[in-house]
Amino acid sequence: MVSPITSRPLGKNGPVLPRLGLGLMNNSGAYNAAGSDEERFAFLDKAYEIGERFWDTADMYMDSEDLLGKWFARNPEKRKDIFLASKFAIDMSNPADIKINSSPEYARQQLARSLQRMQTDYVDLYYVHRIDGKTPIERTMEALVEAKNQGKIKYIGLSGCSATTLRRAHAVHPVTAVQMEYSLFARDIEAVNDAKKGVLSAARELGVGVVAYSPLGRGILTGGISSGSDLESAGDMRKNFGLPWFQEGNLEKNIATVAQISEVAKAKGVTTPQLCLAWILAQGDDIFAIPGTRNAERLQQNLASLDITLTADEQKKLRALGEQVAGGRTKEEHASIDFGESPEL
Repeated sequence: MVSPITSRPLGKNGPVLPRLGLGLMNNSGAYNAAGSDEERFAFLDKAYEIGERFWDTADMYMDSEDLLGKWFARNPEKRKDIFLASKFAIDMSNPADIKINSSPEYARQQLARSLQRMQTDYVDLYYVHRIDGKTPIERTMEALVEAKNQGKIKYIGLSGCSATTLRRAHAVHPVTAVQMEYSLFARDIEAVNDAKKGVLSAARELGVGVVAYSPLGRGILTGGISSGSDLESAGDMRKNFGLPWFQEGNLEKNIATVAQISEVAKAKGVTTPQLCLAWILAQGDDIFAIPGTRNAERLQQNLASLDITLTADEQKKLRALGEQVAGGRTKEEHASIDFGESPEL
């Protein structure tokens, strides 16, 4: 039995939302082959039925926006109940040459395209997915404020930005949320007095909500990966993008660490994913998480983590285990764009 979903304001002046949202990237096949439309519609129906109304997608998530558009066309009365977040700035038009483009022109182009794909007049929360290093963030924000004034978006967010970039964006117009990778294995945003990586402290100072993506470490913290053979799907981005946690040598060490985390979960009478999600939520009431799944039973299990309270000793033990992670959270050449810096205006 899943308790009613716990909700909190997203940031100082943001909407009240479930602290656990639903990440939709893998529902369109980021790690495994996507299911049929009918299978995926059934999953979205169930998510709605059990009260999960904070849905997160992006223009680069394969057919995710198109699928949502079809679902909204089938359920037009439900669109108003969904807090829908999407993102722009990662240009996948040529998969062999992925580019970052956070220019005002691209923001307008992609917003129009996303609205068309999702068959909706507005997006509740629109993120700058990454910072291109060429466009002053002030110019990007001006374009998003313009779209907000036109009623096309309700709230503005940033993702993969530096603390300095977040501050500059917020000075133009309040940023409602910043979405960053955050999990037991990925804690870079906790850096203190760091103008680049100190995103968590900057967000708290500004009253910006923090949305943790990949709170289960791209699946490694579920305990469901026991060897490299579990990553053999042809479309699995963890393998194709060469993410260090999942490479030979690191993967075996990380599986062993997750086994230790699973022992803590077993002693507490919860699942490994539930324990890891409870840890993220315990880091502060201003932390939201968007674990991805396409399985209704797993979604219900994830939501049950809202009822788990961790003791100080359990948190300390888990934090120490997380420090054992082998390998970086991303490839070295990609690390710079995960805390993207904007050029001066």
